[in-house]
Amino acid sequence: MGPFSDKDILVTGGAGFLGSRVVHFLTLAGADPARITVPRSRTCDLRLYQNCTDVVSGKDLVIHLAARVGGIGYNREHPGELFYDNIMMGAQIIEAARLSQVSKVVAIGTVCAYPKFTPVPFQETELWNGYPEETNAPYGLAKKMLLVQAQAYREQYGMNTIFLLPVNLYGPHDNFDPESSHVIPALIRKFVEAEKDGLPQVEVWGTGSASREFLYVDDAARAIVMAAEKYDGGEPVNIGAGFEISIRELVELIRDLTGYSGEIVWDRSKPDGQPRRCLDVSRARELFGFSASVSFSEGLQKTIEWYKATHLIHNA
Repeated sequence: MGPFSDKDILVTGGAGFLGSRVVHFLTLAGADPARITVPRSRTCDLRLYQNCTDVVSGKDLVIHLAARVGGIGYNREHPGELFYDNIMMGAQIIEAARLSQVSKVVAIGTVCAYPKFTPVPFQETELWNGYPEETNAPYGLAKKMLLVQAQAYREQYGMNTIFLLPVNLYGPHDNFDPESSHVIPALIRKFVEAEKDGLPQVEVWGTGSASREFLYVDDAARAIVMAAEKYDGGEPVNIGAGFEISIRELVELIRDLTGYSGEIVWDRSKPDGQPRRCLDVSRARELFGFSASVSFSEGLQKTIEWYKATHLIHNA
């Protein structure tokens, strides 16, 4: 008997990149797959309140992963949609869960909620000490409002809603669409295709000076399930790997791992985004025993191999 064996669970976004792995780790922890509900966006628009009340009804645990996301370019082109869609889905799921007396809600935030100039490594206590980086502020603030809601509901209603702040994720089955992908899948696609097509150079955005932290998707899913089982506090908790790499180093690493031998050209007219990102991950380790287990080079290799395999299949 696992900790989730007798629970009816809702995982919004449970068919997505992260959500499908969360469902996998829930079942490893003893959850009954027949008692895990995964609504699909094409038939269940969570921006509509009635749909939220329908899907939370009778649930013991809600893990809210559904989100509208994208890279810097996508955030610059769709700020209004990213703010509205994310705040409406999250706020209404939490309210519907309250009214349905759901025992616990796990709300997923984002590293984009942190201020633009946060001391590195980012500590949860710094979350309100400034405005987020402009290109992703609407998305980051919409997600941060779920922390405000969770803490307010905890204070007024005694509701057990926890709030997790994952860093940038990557791994197999990520979004590799050049219009909306994040940096790692975008770079993998660029270099794999440039190598295949024999292109002499690859253009990448910015100066390469910004830094990022990345967490393999299976580690993130495992952290969420651990928190769902063991953490019941009101304070936000970072979910990350606890390391920092510059975009320049990242680009060169992916170039080497994909076998591309051409030139890298930096388009300095494009934004770098937030100057630095690296999380203090001690709170997650102390409160529910999570630490990342997949090394960055191993995770990147798995992601590249998966993309090459599916790319060759789809373009054979």
